[in-house]
Amino acid sequence: MKIIKRPLIRSAQRGQSLVELAVSLTVILLLLAGAVDFGMAFFSYTALRDAAQEGALYGSINPTNYDGITQRVRQASSTPVNLADESKVFVSISIIGEACQGTTNGSTNAIQVMVAYNYPIIMPFLGRILGTQTIPLRAIITDTILSPICT
Repeated sequence: MKIIKRPLIRSAQRGQSLVELAVSLTVILLLLAGAVDFGMAFFSYTALRDAAQEGALYGSINPTNYDGITQRVRQASSTPVNLADESKVFVSISIIGEACQGTTNGSTNAIQVMVAYNYPIIMPFLGRILGTQTIPLRAIITDTILSPICT
């Protein structure tokens, strides 16, 4: 009876393939998690931009009603960012020129609404790479004042 020995190369190749799969799968999953995190940050920025646009639109008709403008911004959305949370979301309103329709010193009067939020990074390793655990998001919208007419 003849004994046939299998070469050791095949089992060594299987172990090497398993190690390569483990290393590459880890890298691919980290890249995927980072892409998801940045996608959620972009989605949050879109919500901030839409809220700022809502406030600026309301402010173009009622430029002196700061409480109404802030309320419109904070009621614009509750997901992915809870805009009603005053401890996390900052709203700033400023008038460029005068608070009426028309021009001042050759430039059109406008209202500017800024909404700021620090997006918390979910992926643990990404924060160490960037050096921070948050991504500062800021949306600034400027609209022309439409009412009241300057006298």
